[in-house]
Amino acid sequence: MPGRRTLKIAIVGAGIGGLAAARALRLRGFDVDVYERAARLGEVGAGLQLGPNAYKVLRALGLEDAVRKAAYEPRRRVVLNWNDASPRGAGAINGDDIALYGGRYLTAHRADLHEMLRAGPPEANIHLGRACVSVATRENTAVARFADGAEVEADVVVGADGVRSIVRETLFGADQPRFTNSMCWRCVLPMSDMPTRVGPGGSVTLTPGDHLSWYGPEGQVICYPLGDGSRLNIFAGHVSDQWVEESWSTPSSRAELLAAYAGWNEALLGMFDKVADCFKWGIFDREPRAEWTVGRVTLLGDAAHPTMPNLAQGANMAIEDGYVLGRVLAGEAGVEAALARYVRERRPRTAEITLKSRENFERTRLWPPAPPLDRSWIFKFDATKEPV
Repeated sequence: MPGRRTLKIAIVGAGIGGLAAARALRLRGFDVDVYERAARLGEVGAGLQLGPNAYKVLRALGLEDAVRKAAYEPRRRVVLNWNDASPRGAGAINGDDIALYGGRYLTAHRADLHEMLRAGPPEANIHLGRACVSVATRENTAVARFADGAEVEADVVVGADGVRSIVRETLFGADQPRFTNSMCWRCVLPMSDMPTRVGPGGSVTLTPGDHLSWYGPEGQVICYPLGDGSRLNIFAGHVSDQWVEESWSTPSSRAELLAAYAGWNEALLGMFDKVADCFKWGIFDREPRAEWTVGRVTLLGDAAHPTMPNLAQGANMAIEDGYVLGRVLAGEAGVEAALARYVRERRPRTAEITLKSRENFERTRLWPPAPPLDRSWIFKFDATKEPV
């Protein structure tokens, strides 16, 4: 950036959104430090779905080869009924995605994507064991304060610290995310534990690598391959009025999982019976808010727009956020103008994703469930390009 002083950016939170932003900003020549409250860097949880929209950003970040090596590219989607595993539908995936959307549809383990974003070059300075307790805005600068009493001053502070963001609370006051009356279990099995024939009389053949969904009156189970295809990710969503902590690392048990799906198809329950470790997760979101920025402090990812997983776009939106933040900060003459543009670009899209995710959840609660919402408008979007 000839003629300009290199801006210093402090990112609070080293999850997927924070590290995607760090990489995007470093590629633009910014001086980036990331502050993470955990003592060890890593990403818990299990799998995630990367739509063509996120794929285009990862390609622009120089990670196309790495993500294709670490992720899986499903070829077929199969949808089954909860009770007898009779087919509700099937269709190809990825056949025309490059032509239609300019990117691929992949499934990956969160830890693999996290490591990919973290590894250099360019590598941001990552500081562990640094719990942010507040932020402050000053004229032409921003400050992050930490539990150990230290302060960090930067040209921009980015809150990428999740659904219960301390940065968000400091900027806009304490509030509670909305419990969506739904929860899920996450677990990973060897692909060999997936059934091969299901349905009445074994009429449905399943193959390793299928993206598989089971729909029932009060839940759905989504299974898809990870990495080289040797592992199967399970997302078991369940309608519940029981408040469950918003954390992927809350331990559960095989017995609790099986009890929640009593009466479902025996092939699915047989797969659940092979689960060794599983975690439960309460699903929360928030009403879309009009503003994410105060002074030179802004929000990103779940800190700005936590959403339900029913369009599989939470991580995808955080990845898009990070790229757009880097693009506008590099392109605008002033920091305040850039942050205002960042919110103008991102807020309408992320608000629509939040609201459509809720709608998709309500559609799956119907019995029989309504067809899922079309996602082509999500996949066609390209955050790497200037808006028209």
